[in-house]
Amino acid sequence: MHIENLKIFCDLADLESFSLAAERNFVTQSAVSQQIIALEEKFKRRLFERVRGRKEVTLTPAGQVFYQEAKKILAAFDHLEESMRGVVGKIGGTVRVATIYSIGLHELPQKVREFMTKFPTAKIDLEYSRTTRVVRDVLSGAVELGIVAFPEHRKGLTVVPMPDNRLVLITPPDHKFATRSRIKVTDLAGQDFVHFERDVPTRKAMDKIFRSNQVEVNKVAEFDNIETIKRAVEVGVGIAIVPEPAVSVAFKAGTLAVIPLAEKYWVRSVGAIHRTDRSLSLAAKKFLQLLAAP
Repeated sequence: MHIENLKIFCDLADLESFSLAAERNFVTQSAVSQQIIALEEKFKRRLFERVRGRKEVTLTPAGQVFYQEAKKILAAFDHLEESMRGVVGKIGGTVRVATIYSIGLHELPQKVREFMTKFPTAKIDLEYSRTTRVVRDVLSGAVELGIVAFPEHRKGLTVVPMPDNRLVLITPPDHKFATRSRIKVTDLAGQDFVHFERDVPTRKAMDKIFRSNQVEVNKVAEFDNIETIKRAVEVGVGIAIVPEPAVSVAFKAGTLAVIPLAEKYWVRSVGAIHRTDRSLSLAAKKFLQLLAAP
């Protein structure tokens, strides 16, 4: 039995999908299946429940025990590798990071390039997802770090603040607001809006601001992806409020008008999260330092 077998087992338990576990480990689904069968034969216990007609798998009671112990072995092996790299003064290994799309696409690339320049023997493995999935993956141990907007302090998670984002209004270049130097929240009453979906933290913050100012806008569309929102605004579906870093390229290209919002409270907080009970690798600590820097 090899460390790779344990990792594939734990990834399958975390992801509950043979295809996703195979993708994460760069092997075929057949290879994942064969390794799980080999483990079950070795320990003479069924480790996963497989439901006919469904792709998902879940751990059996024996599998739960195996999972907890396998996680300890993998953590010990990671610590061993980290210690050996420290002997020669190298920072290496892979830092698994899950992030929401708007931050991952528009804010992290520069930080990743800076990290790779400083620590060429290390690697950042980025995954893009919704906030709820990012939090779940951090808590399950599937990733080491998560990066989200409006991070919530909750039991078991440590939040490391990152620089805030200003929220801005975006419109098509020919919109009546496009030439304005700034926009007040009361100016937005009755306007056609392209929104984030209701469970997205940025949308929740926007709704709270609108309610507190007794402003009602006309919702014409909802999307979970900031790139789709930008495209919808470009073609004239409506206007939207988004983080400023996500629209700097479109503004320079002239495909969107970007108008500052007058009130000071139009700010999106950003933070990195990790499990409180788990020691971060040295590479993750260094990356976290870069993320927190202005």
